[in-house]
Amino acid sequence: MYQALYRKYRSQTFGEMVGQEVVATTLKQAIEQEKISHAYLFSGPRGTGKTSAAKIFAKAMNCPNQTAGEPCNDCYICKAITDGSLEDVIEIDAASNNGVDEIRDIRDKSTYAPSLAHYKVYIIDEVHMLSTGAFNALLKTLEEPTENVVFILATTELHKIPATILSRVQRFEFKSIKVVDITDHLNHILHQEAIEFDQEAIAMIARRAEGGMRDALSILDQALSLSVDRVLTLEVAEEITGSIGLKALDAYMDSIRRQDAPAALQHLQTIFDNGKSMVRFTTDMLYYLRDLLIVQTGGENTHTSSTFIANLEMEQDRIFAMIEVVTRALADIKTSPQPKIYAEMMTIRLADITGQKVEPNQAAIPAGLLEQVETLKAQVQSLQQQLASLGKQPLEIKPVSRKPQTNKKYRPDTNKVHAILQEAMENPNLARENLTRLQNAWGEIIESLSGADKALLVGSQPVAANEHHAILAFESAFNAEQTMKRENLDAMFGNILSKAAGFSPHILALAQTDWLAIRAEFSAKAKGQKEAVPEATEEETLVPEAFQFLADTVTIVED
Repeated sequence: MYQALYRKYRSQTFGEMVGQEVVATTLKQAIEQEKISHAYLFSGPRGTGKTSAAKIFAKAMNCPNQTAGEPCNDCYICKAITDGSLEDVIEIDAASNNGVDEIRDIRDKSTYAPSLAHYKVYIIDEVHMLSTGAFNALLKTLEEPTENVVFILATTELHKIPATILSRVQRFEFKSIKVVDITDHLNHILHQEAIEFDQEAIAMIARRAEGGMRDALSILDQALSLSVDRVLTLEVAEEITGSIGLKALDAYMDSIRRQDAPAALQHLQTIFDNGKSMVRFTTDMLYYLRDLLIVQTGGENTHTSSTFIANLEMEQDRIFAMIEVVTRALADIKTSPQPKIYAEMMTIRLADITGQKVEPNQAAIPAGLLEQVETLKAQVQSLQQQLASLGKQPLEIKPVSRKPQTNKKYRPDTNKVHAILQEAMENPNLARENLTRLQNAWGEIIESLSGADKALLVGSQPVAANEHHAILAFESAFNAEQTMKRENLDAMFGNILSKAAGFSPHILALAQTDWLAIRAEFSAKAKGQKEAVPEATEEETLVPEAFQFLADTVTIVED
């Protein structure tokens, strides 16, 4: 049975991975240094090697003969993982197994030790398809991982993964593969298959893949099916990808350069009659104009036709203007039920662009308008003279009394703050413990929020807390006021802190200046209730900075 190219040439080692050198190196070093985490998340566009990297990683961590972080691919474990028959490496498609029951089953079975391999590995593909309940079930497993169990999650839509999951995994971002890397890999495969090919055909397939190696191999497979005598030609690549032939683009652009709109429209009609998409035609036009600019600025010329060389004579300003017209037309062509009409309008506009700056023709300006301009000049000159004469005379300026405008300022709840400070003075150990719990969970709180909620709390810091309230000091009083108005933020704050620190206080937001003033006021009152104490001594440095307002009430006893 014929095996598709993307399956036949799937990467089997980190060294074979194309365009993901950083990810491959990091995973290899983790194997070499035996620093294997319990959970990983691979994210990135489709066809960039996420699932292949997960299988290679599973082989490398279990291979008894691995060298420099690479699997041997000859032992029983490597071959079984490659074939998908090893029961200790489980690959799951979350698109069809996205319920709570499936994830609970994984959680229960993950408690059993691996039978043959050293690590039991779960590869969950398209993990963003899991339901909310399934994510919650998976979260419990990630919080308390079983020894020698590794989860590798893969997704194309990172933004759909809950923040609670993201904070418990090591994240690796797979990037779109460069056209040059795809071209080199396709060249290597065609040499292995002993197939002759046109280099321009390979370049066209690589561009059409849009950064995905699997897409490139699938397109190549289709092109080879249409090829004759094991020779891949440019015409076949154009037919498979739906791209516009370079000769057709050369002729169309030549008509545009000569501002021959009827000829350009005729070339467009020929392209349309051949069944080409107007969206693909417009996209290829952008690439063609881009190539003109690259070659004009000293870049490599991949075009060999004499027409392309003639088109290079166009001014850069004209090419830039054409790119703007084509870009605007592309948006209309994509959404219009009649894309050919918009393509024809684009063609006429392109032929009308000259690229030369048009100087205003003074002779074309009406005589009456010139007279009005001269009259306005005389009036402006007269006003300037009057202003100059006024500047020499002393002016008597009468003071205008204005009532000061009182801006309504946000006032914090001083009583609640005093209550927290009073509790801290009576039980400083508990106050210190509450603040420490809040500070330790602060990073997770910020990471779990998003949008305006996250932006508000980023500009604050926790300064005190008890079981009922957490005091947050803000650099801006406006941000403190806005925080107190957001009830949903207060609820989320309490829920996150409940899971992370074991208590769920309400937010008490203050401006930093208000916090310092209230703390100083409380400290002064506390001083008034006792005898005057000498100025600060070196022992006061033993009191933590967050509790300096209690320094006057603490007695230091030497042991």
